[in-house]
Amino acid sequence: MIRGRKRKPGQRYPSGKRVRGETEREAMSTVIGARQRHYGVSAPQARDPRLGTALGRLAFHEIISNAQYQAGSAFAELYQRHHAVLGLPAPSPASIAGLLINEGIFGSSPSEPLLEVIEKLKRRFEAATDALDDCDREHRFSAGRRPTLLIYRIVCVDEDAIRWPQEDIGNLRLALNSLVRLFRLE
Repeated sequence: MIRGRKRKPGQRYPSGKRVRGETEREAMSTVIGARQRHYGVSAPQARDPRLGTALGRLAFHEIISNAQYQAGSAFAELYQRHHAVLGLPAPSPASIAGLLINEGIFGSSPSEPLLEVIEKLKRRFEAATDALDDCDREHRFSAGRRPTLLIYRIVCVDEDAIRWPQEDIGNLRLALNSLVRLFRLE
């Protein structure tokens, strides 16, 4: 007769100890459970990758259009690349690991980017910020906060905007529309 409790299922080392490691499935189930609790969605809906960002949640709830979501995502990528290439700090890294990755300690390329690539990236970023500044000037008398500030808060800082006032949501849509035109996503 064997004494003691039953062995827990799972992989084991040759010594008999259990391998301690979270599988991808276990990690995903944690994420899905958290999204269900926080956002009140079903399990299949919780698998939607848009729920991972504040901009994506607006698109998921159909507060912004798909083209606006794509424009905001393109600007977020442009913003991150611009700051990484120029060595500027991220506005608020989600963790120390994010800071280390963004600052180039992990996963960085050993060579410096070419000057042409840097200049092209600078011109593209400048065009995007000019389009947002034009949007600010055109709608300077509208109610709510400036469109550029709203883009920064939702795209760069990842601030949740589901409970923003309608004036701010409208101004955010205006800024995203200017990015849609700039990136030709119409």
